[in-house]
Amino acid sequence: MKVLLISANTEQINMPVLPLGMAQVAAAVQTAGHNVNTVNLMMAGDIRDRVKRSVVSFQPDVIGISVRNIDDQVLEDTKFLLDPVKTVVNECRDLSDAPIVLGGAGYSIFPLSALNYLKADMGIQGDGEKSFVTLLERIAHQADISEIPGLCLPETGLVKKPDLEKNLDDYPHPLLNLHMPIPSGYDMEKIWFPIQTRRGCAMDCSYCSTASIEGRMLRKHSVEYVLDFICQVKAFGINNFFFVDNTFNFPSAYAKTLCDHLIRADIHINWRCILYPWKVDETLIEKMARAGCKEVSLGFESGAESMLQRMNKQYTLDDIRHISKMLKKQRIRCMGFLLLGGPGETRASVEKSLSFADSLKTDAMKITTGIRIYPHTTLHRIAVDEKLVTADDDLLYPRFYLAKGLKNWLNKTVDKWMADHENWMR
Repeated sequence: MKVLLISANTEQINMPVLPLGMAQVAAAVQTAGHNVNTVNLMMAGDIRDRVKRSVVSFQPDVIGISVRNIDDQVLEDTKFLLDPVKTVVNECRDLSDAPIVLGGAGYSIFPLSALNYLKADMGIQGDGEKSFVTLLERIAHQADISEIPGLCLPETGLVKKPDLEKNLDDYPHPLLNLHMPIPSGYDMEKIWFPIQTRRGCAMDCSYCSTASIEGRMLRKHSVEYVLDFICQVKAFGINNFFFVDNTFNFPSAYAKTLCDHLIRADIHINWRCILYPWKVDETLIEKMARAGCKEVSLGFESGAESMLQRMNKQYTLDDIRHISKMLKKQRIRCMGFLLLGGPGETRASVEKSLSFADSLKTDAMKITTGIRIYPHTTLHRIAVDEKLVTADDDLLYPRFYLAKGLKNWLNKTVDKWMADHENWMR
């Protein structure tokens, strides 16, 4: 079959992002023997024209559309990002009779409500490599599709839970030249190429949507698979990599082994990652530095112990301080994150968080006020109990939690602190 995959993401909230998820699905589709073509709408300019040229020239049998973001997660002047995706869906519908299938991280959080809003034919929640290929085979043979794991249909919703592959090495490498189209506006020297070595997270933070996207079971690629892929990408002239795993340091033994392989390979790359501020020792940080790590995102979220407990964090303020010192010692840049306004937040806890963040002297600090409410989270249950949202609100349109009595004061207070910290940002 002829399969057209479109990455609909055009947002550059923190940085331009290459469509890793679409590339992984494209590789699986090609490996299964189908003819696949990919389109990356990032920096496309005229989206309608780009989609039209792709559909008309390729004449696909099936169209897959990857939805990365639902909104920008910002309480003030929130940007709802599905309307541009709806434009892509409508354009495809006008030009082709091919079934339109949704997928991607953002879509997986809201499989039925996003499907209904965008008016596509069906969607795949979670891993797409197996389920989407199965869907293609059944469409080709006009067979029943209703029992495919992770498939969501407008009439029935999600019939079976996603089938999460335990051995990620069973998925093929996304081929950079075919499946990860790099727009002409990208500076190859500045690209931070996304690498995912693990999927899933069992930390169960009170507000986090990761479980809806990747599941709670931690699944890993072998370090040999990861190293081989990095070497393939480096051959295209890319030297900067971003390990997009939610918790690079879990499990610690895996992270250390990966660093050891990078050190022995002596391939001279630069990389950044996301650390969960718990169970990080000096050996790991030293190995990361030797392996080429230049920057870490440290999402400690609060500087008040009471708020860490409410968020179901496993670490303490001392853990954060210790990790920050180790990173400084190894000259690894650190970007900290604060998430203010959650259940139990008070003016006193906010002041503690801002003072704590200031004491760390991080290279940059990202501050978020108000927390996006996602379905199937502890925060969602709290918001329902407090009657901030109703139990039947699908939450597709962004809803935020902000503790009572903080709204005006919180913004003014954060703005005041930011005025004295040029490396702090919203």
